[in-house]
Amino acid sequence: MKDLIKRICRPCGALTDNFIIATILSVILILIGTMISLPIMQYSGIKNWAADYLQSDNLSAFFQDYLSFIGIWIVILLAAVIPKKNRPMLKAFLHNRKGNNLRGVIAGILLGFGTNGFCVLMSVLMGDIKLSFYGFRPGILLLFVVAVFIQSGAEELADRFYLYQKLRRRYRSPLVAIIVNAVVFMLLHVLNPGFTVVAGSQILLIGLIFSLLVYYYNSLWAAMWFHMAWNYTQNIIFGLPNSGIVSEFSIFKLEAASATSGLFYDVKFGVEGSIGASLLLVLILILLILINRDRPECVDCWAEAEANAAAK
Repeated sequence: MKDLIKRICRPCGALTDNFIIATILSVILILIGTMISLPIMQYSGIKNWAADYLQSDNLSAFFQDYLSFIGIWIVILLAAVIPKKNRPMLKAFLHNRKGNNLRGVIAGILLGFGTNGFCVLMSVLMGDIKLSFYGFRPGILLLFVVAVFIQSGAEELADRFYLYQKLRRRYRSPLVAIIVNAVVFMLLHVLNPGFTVVAGSQILLIGLIFSLLVYYYNSLWAAMWFHMAWNYTQNIIFGLPNSGIVSEFSIFKLEAASATSGLFYDVKFGVEGSIGASLLLVLILILLILINRDRPECVDCWAEAEANAAAK
């Protein structure tokens, strides 16, 4: 048994890095971050400012829903900094020449806008949805870039940063970190309005893609901005459901009464619930693996930390 454990687990792994315990800890941190957000939103003045600037109670509440993920940022980053043994994982977050740079940000934005935009275009061309111009307010659009990034980035910090790195420290095979965090990411969306098996498979696929961006390129930033651009494109630009939730403001509005489920659109969950989007993500996943089939892991934070400790 000991030999089996040695073949599966790395010596630097801690008990809390066990995939069950690590998953529970990541969920607990998300819940604590959510609770911390409540007083931040209440007493920071953001609530009143948003209501005054946006001139709409519904839009203000929607904006605050996105912004309320800020507490998760605080809690996850503290969990990476305060315990000394966790600090090597910061290499997966901070700026470096190997992935977390401007090129990674641009790649993430292009991937997110391109994939979601393609699905929306196909839905329109196939007659499954009709969009009409609603309005263009640059100030609000920029405001939601920040808000959507905070929401998307929080999910990436919880899954592709904290949970991924804890699993990577524990297990020799990177597949454990890549697959488990993607499954957890999918399960966290199960209670979203209109969730279906197809929607779950699509969320799992995009979680795997985000994980491979971290594995092959050490680019958590690319995963964050891919996630942000995907959500922003469907929710704020085209006014389509984002995980089943429709934006209170968007450049275009969906004529909901005429929408029908098709290859690239699901009336309950939007683009994310469609078979077409899942097939597109399967294609991207395959291409990502094929392009990088001879590429080793970009950065192993824990191997580097062990080597540095041994050199001292």
